[in-house]
Amino acid sequence: MPVPVFLWTDVLLWILVGLTIFTVFYSRKRRHLAEPWKRVFRSRVAVGSLVVLMAFITIGLLDSIHFRGAESSKSGEVVSLFDLMVSGLRERQEKTYSAPFATHLYAKETVKMPDGTEQRVFPRLVHGGSHLADGESVAQDVYMTMVVSALQALAIWVVLLILIALWRKGDRTLRQTVSLWICPRCRVRLGVEPGFPWATFLWTLLVILLLAVIAANLSQKYHILGTDKVGEDVFYQALKSIRTGLVLGTLTTLVMLPAAILLGVMAGYFRGWVDDAIQYLYTTLNSIPGVLLIAAAVLMLQVYMDNNAEAFTSSLERADMRLLFLCIILGVTSWTGLCRLLRGEALKIRELDYVQAAQAFGVGHFRILMRHLVPNVMHIVLIAVVLDFSGLVLAEAVLSYINIGVDPTTNSWGNMINSARLEMAREPIVWWSLFAAFLFMFSLVLAANLFSDVVRDAFDPRLKGKL
Repeated sequence: MPVPVFLWTDVLLWILVGLTIFTVFYSRKRRHLAEPWKRVFRSRVAVGSLVVLMAFITIGLLDSIHFRGAESSKSGEVVSLFDLMVSGLRERQEKTYSAPFATHLYAKETVKMPDGTEQRVFPRLVHGGSHLADGESVAQDVYMTMVVSALQALAIWVVLLILIALWRKGDRTLRQTVSLWICPRCRVRLGVEPGFPWATFLWTLLVILLLAVIAANLSQKYHILGTDKVGEDVFYQALKSIRTGLVLGTLTTLVMLPAAILLGVMAGYFRGWVDDAIQYLYTTLNSIPGVLLIAAAVLMLQVYMDNNAEAFTSSLERADMRLLFLCIILGVTSWTGLCRLLRGEALKIRELDYVQAAQAFGVGHFRILMRHLVPNVMHIVLIAVVLDFSGLVLAEAVLSYINIGVDPTTNSWGNMINSARLEMAREPIVWWSLFAAFLFMFSLVLAANLFSDVVRDAFDPRLKGKL
């Protein structure tokens, strides 16, 4: 019987999901919050990027449900729900490097032949392309697999399209509803007012399904992004790294936001000694080299974990504690920039007529801060959060390079890049680990930035009449 394992980062991630769901229902009942979000979801860029983000988030959440099974409990191994779904990728390990879609190892080895002689050859992989006989074409097999996978993805997409259309068709027929969704020109020709961009949503969903089904089918036959030095599948490592990127980007933001918003708005609104004290605080913190502060904190945690090894029942729990502590220390050292931006914006807003009028009528300071200042700086907060998210994903790679990032046993794009720096100096070059980390990081950060741009414009009060 599987035994649930609750890691700290798992609990915090699911709490964040709960807060997000609560915010959605809270915003729907309040017009001043609902209207900006309606403008967001009328944007094709926002909807398309959100579909991509949801694909990453789904993988990250599936990888955040951990348990210790009946068999794995003997060795103390903790697995996630995502590990079970991709158990083939996890268990199919080769001897060492192999290129994407290869059937043989990447380097020659001395092999003893049946006649007793020794030759330098490229040994056949144990799993990659093992279904092919000698001489069979890899390209033809990949092509046929992609065709079958595309048909499967298209069938899934059509079923989803029909189910959603039946749910949302209203007074129209099923054919009219589908035509309006997948053909934007039909909406213009029939004079239907623009609303949710179903065409963008559905076509982006089709692309995601195509990539997912093709990758799933091909990864059962080949190592589609090759293997690393110890023979582990690089595609599996890149997928597992999604959770680490999401944890660093979201939990670190939760740590930094309260201090940045509260202190930044207070400094700009109250000025005087309050402003001086807050400026002194973040100026002092900025004067400490961030890398040294992070290194000191991580090393202190490492000493604590070494001295209290009995408190951690598995290596995964040790790695999770280090990841959580890294989020906390990154949050403590990264709130100062946003605080300075909010202070400058609050200094400007406090001089506007409606704030002066509220003060003249005797409105309390707390009410002015919550009703007038904080809502008018949220567009800065939103864009800063996403930019910090991108920066934190990249910072993890830098910290892993000097061995003060996440635990070396944790799958992360930073650890992949760190190992790739030595692989790029090989002859022949092992390029696929760096390529995989770059591809996944680029996709996640680009989708987040595109979505944040639309959200910023929708929530910026100065652009309300221009959208």
